[in-house]
Amino acid sequence: MTAETITNTLDFGVAKAITKEDMSGFDALYQQHYRRVFSICLRMTGNMSEAEDLAQDVFLQLHRKIKSFRGESAFTTWLHRLTVNQVLMHFRKRSVRSELTTEDGEMPETAEVGSEQPASLPIIDRIALETAISELPPGYRSVFVLHDVEGYEHEEIAKILGCNVGTSKSQLHKARMKLRRLIQQRQEPQAA
Repeated sequence: MTAETITNTLDFGVAKAITKEDMSGFDALYQQHYRRVFSICLRMTGNMSEAEDLAQDVFLQLHRKIKSFRGESAFTTWLHRLTVNQVLMHFRKRSVRSELTTEDGEMPETAEVGSEQPASLPIIDRIALETAISELPPGYRSVFVLHDVEGYEHEEIAKILGCNVGTSKSQLHKARMKLRRLIQQRQEPQAA
C-alpha cells in the first residue's frame, strides 16, 4: 500500500466515523487538511483574509456535507471539489452584490472596462480561466490542475498519472500555451 492509499483509507474511515455523530474525528480532518484548503482558497482569491474566511466556510460545509461522502473518490479529491465550489460561489455572490449603480440607485446604461469597480474584473478573469481550463484536453487539464492549482511537483504528478516527468512537463507547457490561445480568442471578440 502506498502512503496516499493509506491516507485515503484513514480519511474515509474518519469521515464514516463522523457520520455516526462522533465528531472527535472532525478535528483530525481539520488539522490534516486545513493547509491544503487554505492554499487553494488563497490561490483562487489572491487575498489572505478572504482565503482564511473561505477556508473556514469550507470546513463548515464539510461538517454539513460529510455524510454525502461515499468514498468513491479519494477524500482529498472530494474536499478539493468542495473547496473550489465554495470559492466559486463566493465569487458569484460577490459579483451579484457589487452591481454598478448610479447615485440615483439606477443601473447605468453601459459600464466601461476599468471604471467604477475595478476589483470586480478579476472575478471575470477567473471565470474565463475556469471556462478555458474546462476546454483543455483531459491530459493537459490534469497536469495543469495538479501543478498550477494543486501545487504538486512534476515528480509527484508523474507518479499520480503514471507517466514520465518529461511528459508531465511537456503537457504543462502545452496546456499553458493552449490556455493562452483560448483566453486571447475570448478577448478578441470583446475588443472588436
